[in-house]
Amino acid sequence: MNQIQFIGTTPQQLRNDINNDVKTQIDELKKCFQPKNPEELLSRSETAELLKINLSTLYLWTKKRKLKSYGLSGKVYYKRSEVESALIALND
Repeated sequence: MNQIQFIGTTPQQLRNDINNDVKTQIDELKKCFQPKNPEELLSRSETAELLKINLSTLYLWTKKRKLKSYGLSGKVYYKRSEVESALIALND
């Protein structure tokens, strides 16, 4: 942080110094700012289609806690990021 000396400083110089410091801080924040992407929710059908399985298999995987489901207004959804992270890479 810069040291500001008030003696011999005009009000306009002080304003300019403050504005420059604020702009510098905002620019630093912009570099670090990562907007949060909204989580994509998939319906049961979309999830089953993504995984190329039928709805009964999806139900069993959910019941066995291989996948986590979320309820909203009586409907079941899955978070795409969690479905994708549940996939396991197989070594050939």
